[in-house]
Amino acid sequence: MTKNIRRKAAAAGMALIAVLALSAGSGFPSPKDELVRVECRITPLRLSRGEEGKVVLKIYVPDGITINAQPPFTVEFGPSEELVFPKNFFTAADLGVEVAEEGGRERLNLKKPIEIPFTVGLKAKRDIHVLEGRIKYFVTSPKEGWCLKSSTKFSATFSTRLTVIQKTG
Repeated sequence: MTKNIRRKAAAAGMALIAVLALSAGSGFPSPKDELVRVECRITPLRLSRGEEGKVVLKIYVPDGITINAQPPFTVEFGPSEELVFPKNFFTAADLGVEVAEEGGRERLNLKKPIEIPFTVGLKAKRDIHVLEGRIKYFVTSPKEGWCLKSSTKFSATFSTRLTVIQKTG
């Protein structure tokens, strides 16, 4: 009984190796290829406790590649004690990203920068910090006929001061 299981496992492993070998030259991007590039900045760069700011993401998608509107495109941030976001993650709909139709398929129009608001925590330490995050998306090549689930990491530095901004109103 165990010999049959081993044979089946070996056959499955060989089949997987064959599929990977065939796809290596088939036009599918390799996992090392960077399909989408993300530039991130925080504005303003120097922040006081209680101050509001924005994370600004500029997303560059190569010609011939599109990012699908569905399944959802999401932006996630790593843990940050200094910055307080209204949510843990954001979808394209949350961020007001325009959806365009091309060839009967919906895709995201990412020509405009994406702005995500935050507030600096009242207990933020005075220092230089790094905000890290990633976008998750489904990218397609209509011309080459493939679709791939992927993600791209990004980061930005910012500094916090000990002063506190008092909200009026």
